[in-house]
Amino acid sequence: MSKGTIKKVAGPLVIAEGMRDANMFDMVRVSDRQLTGEIIEIHGGEASIQVYEETSGLGPGEPVESTGSPMSVELGPGLIGSIYDGIQRPLDKIMEQTGNNLKRGVQVLSLNRETKWHFQPAVEVGQEVVPGDIVGTVPETEIVLHKIMVPNGVSGKVTGIAEGDYTVADTIATITGSDGTGHNLSLMQRWPVREGRPYQEKLSPDMPLITGQRVIDTLFPIAKGGVAAVPGPFGSGKTVVQHQLAKWADADIVVYIGCGERGNEMTDVLNEFPELKDPKTGYSLMKRTILIANTSDMPVAAREASIYTGITMAEYYRDMGYSVALMADSTSRWAEALREMSGRLEEMPGEEGYPAYLGSRLAQFYERAGYVRALGKEGRKGALSVIGAVSPPGGDISEPVSQATLRIVKVFWSLDADLAYRRHFPAINWLTSYSLYVDTMGKWFNANVKNDWMDLRARLMRLLHDESELEEIVKLVGMDALSAGDRLKLEAARSIREDFLHQNAFHETDTYTSLQKQYQMMHLVLGYYDAAVSALEKKANIEDLVRLPVRERIGRFKYVAEDKTDEEYDQIEQMLSDEIQQAIQKEDL
Repeated sequence: MSKGTIKKVAGPLVIAEGMRDANMFDMVRVSDRQLTGEIIEIHGGEASIQVYEETSGLGPGEPVESTGSPMSVELGPGLIGSIYDGIQRPLDKIMEQTGNNLKRGVQVLSLNRETKWHFQPAVEVGQEVVPGDIVGTVPETEIVLHKIMVPNGVSGKVTGIAEGDYTVADTIATITGSDGTGHNLSLMQRWPVREGRPYQEKLSPDMPLITGQRVIDTLFPIAKGGVAAVPGPFGSGKTVVQHQLAKWADADIVVYIGCGERGNEMTDVLNEFPELKDPKTGYSLMKRTILIANTSDMPVAAREASIYTGITMAEYYRDMGYSVALMADSTSRWAEALREMSGRLEEMPGEEGYPAYLGSRLAQFYERAGYVRALGKEGRKGALSVIGAVSPPGGDISEPVSQATLRIVKVFWSLDADLAYRRHFPAINWLTSYSLYVDTMGKWFNANVKNDWMDLRARLMRLLHDESELEEIVKLVGMDALSAGDRLKLEAARSIREDFLHQNAFHETDTYTSLQKQYQMMHLVLGYYDAAVSALEKKANIEDLVRLPVRERIGRFKYVAEDKTDEEYDQIEQMLSDEIQQAIQKEDL
């Protein structure tokens, strides 16, 4: 261990001298208060340390001690349902020690050393194991079976293992290597957060992450193992979109990182998630969720750590063969922390004051997502999907963080202030958003939902694009100048926008829509358009077709409970057919 003394304090940056034996990214304890920090630059015997706690009151001459190891997280049973700060300290345990206000220098173990977990072996004495093999399981929650894996760098023959109740620190198995070295395995392992966990190979994503949000699943799907960005100005609904994805995405595990956002947004998550029932299992969403709360009033340097802490935990569950979804809200605040530390280090600034390495740091984070074959003889497949919110100042996505993110991600959900102002939520702009997974995921939708899914999606997009062109004409010459066919296109597009794309996150039924129901909704909206076009050709009156009562019922279809949609769908189709026929007969008379 290297020991030194403080030379200079500049906000969250502390310069320590006498640290010649320390290494980059070593964890350090700063001053007698034992504040947690990390070495981010070394010049000779001087180390620059970013401190993850408030540094007021520190002064030159106070001691600094390196722990000799990089910043790491504890991985094991007990992560699910926990609420951590940016450096994996459990906030509930800190509150028990210090009360409602966080105090500096509090040292709390990330995983509870007293809780006993029932371990069920999956291998026998004498079996050969390699890194990544599962030696046993622990029921972590009612819906998550925690798989205990052989740590990286350990292989050999199992020489001892027994079923029983253990704490995370107890030895549950012994493995003897070919050189005779014995390794004691516990339920817990540690992993440095800045280093991605290894895997055998990265696979091409082949199925979508179903979210229950119609504009996402139908128009701009994300793959399991994919990466998406949600940029948008203040008030456009980034956080609610992130909350919706965390609640309803088809993932086994959700890691939600509140990175530098307002405290009341994290409070909403903490209040809502325990109350909400998972639609797949019926249990509370917290039974499969890990929360990392690093709000805007917490020390700025810890924002940088929180992103890596979260993605390391997510990779750990991915290696067990689970589908994991990670929400980062927001990467802009993380980038601001990088900018502040870079300025304190007096580095040459890049565009808008961000460090020149902003793009590479973002890439390092997003590239840890993916659909992989995990280590181990079994070759389990796991997926880690990353969805990052971006908060560009004034909604200007030409700023560096948005542009660097867009160069990396494959899905872009562009939130629009105008849509939000018109109370259209989710405010994802269908003209500027895109998904590069559409073609691959389209094959899955056609094969697993209905074989004309992609045809219907293409028709929806075409009508929405036609609407944007026709609106320009309407602004110039008025609605009366349009032909009956063009007017019908505008009406169909309005139905797509208001009845299909608009979704109420706070409505009990509308908050989540199954793929089958999404297909039925597409079919009804386009069915009305096709029937009306056919009626127009038979000289029906456009005004009658626009005011058909069935349109109101099509619009209300999204509020129909999932178990009643088939019956309602059939009734609407019959009603549509009858009313179109009446409109045609009216003109014949």
